Amino acid sequence: MTRRSLRDAALLALRLYLGGIFVFASVHKILDPASFALDVATYGILPPELVNLVALVLPWVELVAGLMLAVGFRTAAGALLVDGMLLVFIAALASALHRGVDTSCGCFASDGGDHPIGVGTVLRDLGWLALGLAVLFLDRNPLGVDRWLDRRARGRSPEVS
Repeated sequence: MTRRSLRDAALLALRLYLGGIFVFASVHKILDPASFALDVATYGILPPELVNLVALVLPWVELVAGLMLAVGFRTAAGALLVDGMLLVFIAALASALHRGVDTSCGCFASDGGDHPIGVGTVLRDLGWLALGLAVLFLDRNPLGVDRWLDRRARGRSPEVS
């Protein structure tokens, strides 16, 4: 394996991992928006009139961004979306921790089975942000749909090399 193919494989693994996290995180929120709205409201950051809108829209953005990363379609845009959401999540977590809000994160389950927020939650999201930034800045010719479309546009075989 060449150095480039090793790098491509590592970045693909990062994309699949991060994309999978966001797809997985979106599912319960899409299926139970009322519970997610309660999680969003508990953070006490948004005005009440925006809570339901965020609870309805955010999970679909998570799903789309996660799928974009996983399949390598508009990879930079997907990474930018994920990184932007992670920055907002980190700010919300830090704000809630600073204010002493006792709540679960609302990241993966709204049934009380989710762990409470803490410094570990912020560190986890910072780690994911680092992965997202690596994808954004290092994955210039991603394995997936983007590479296939690029090769097709150039008139070359769409197979991965």
